[in-house]
Amino acid sequence: MTGTEASARTIRTAVVGFGLSGSVFHAPLIAADPRYSLSMIATSNAGREAAAAAQYQDVKTVPDGEAVLEHANDVDLVVLGTPPATHYPLAKAALEAGLDVVVDKPFAVTSVQGQELITLARQLGRVLTVFQNRRWDGDFLTLRKLLAADALGNVTRFESRFKRWSPAIAKAWKARSTAADGGGTLFDLGSHLIDQALQLFGPAAVVHAELKARRSDERADDDVFLVLRHESGVISHLTMNMLCAQQAPRFRVLGSVGGFTKNGVDPQEPYIAAGGSPVDAEYGQEAPEWAGLLGRDGHLDALPTERGAYPEFYRLLAEKILDGGAASDLPLPVDPTDAVESLKIIEQARELASAQRH
Repeated sequence: MTGTEASARTIRTAVVGFGLSGSVFHAPLIAADPRYSLSMIATSNAGREAAAAAQYQDVKTVPDGEAVLEHANDVDLVVLGTPPATHYPLAKAALEAGLDVVVDKPFAVTSVQGQELITLARQLGRVLTVFQNRRWDGDFLTLRKLLAADALGNVTRFESRFKRWSPAIAKAWKARSTAADGGGTLFDLGSHLIDQALQLFGPAAVVHAELKARRSDERADDDVFLVLRHESGVISHLTMNMLCAQQAPRFRVLGSVGGFTKNGVDPQEPYIAAGGSPVDAEYGQEAPEWAGLLGRDGHLDALPTERGAYPEFYRLLAEKILDGGAASDLPLPVDPTDAVESLKIIEQARELASAQRH
């Protein structure tokens, strides 16, 4: 494909699922990028269907992923923002229908399923990637920049947390889901924390795992603490909790010449949820008062946060698809093998926590 042909083509895209994932992350990012055409939204919820039709008036709405595949000739890319247990069968069916696929995290319920999808995509010559959007959180980008500049020296300890106050489980599928279904915060928030830790500090093994269900209707886990030992020597402490009345720092990183502490959560999700657009000038900008602290106690400097950049995922994906798809040498925005490694960490954590209980 020539450069002119690539620039003239738009990637016809179907978003399956219009809950938080589809309505706040995928559809707005896709609609804001001129290289994509948001062609179809699948949801079986009448209220969400009405919201999708009102917001994207030229987009066809269908009830589910199967209905999308019935129109496979009208679609190039399928984005799965559905419950985790559906990821493997829907992604497999979409690949076999000749479509490229984005799967929201967690990639699958098991690492074996994830690897099977990777093998299938390779055999069929299709693009397959995983929406690990928090690689483009502003605070994470700030930390990556610090580490690239060796601003902390030899890093020894990494603390990363996602904590929320959610005493009630708002989504019916989450209330029904066990760990075998991909339910629980280890699959949900943990997929982000583990991916970030592995991206920053490389391969690791789980050396301690605590998995608890604190809420009365939780069937999997909502209070999790993991300790990872990276081959690089760094120790990661990863904490995720859905019943947290008081917040702790989002990041605390300790090194041989200094540390970095960051409070608050990236503003991109709430900004879009409140009606903002990824193309707004203020999108991704964090308020100055949330700047992280760099240095040592008594010698601390406020470090402004890098601008968050979730649209970068779809920019990189468009370049890959329009350059020839799976045959292109351009990198994927997220290599799905990274997601398989995260699933292996989750599996290790469950095995270790189970052994510790007994």
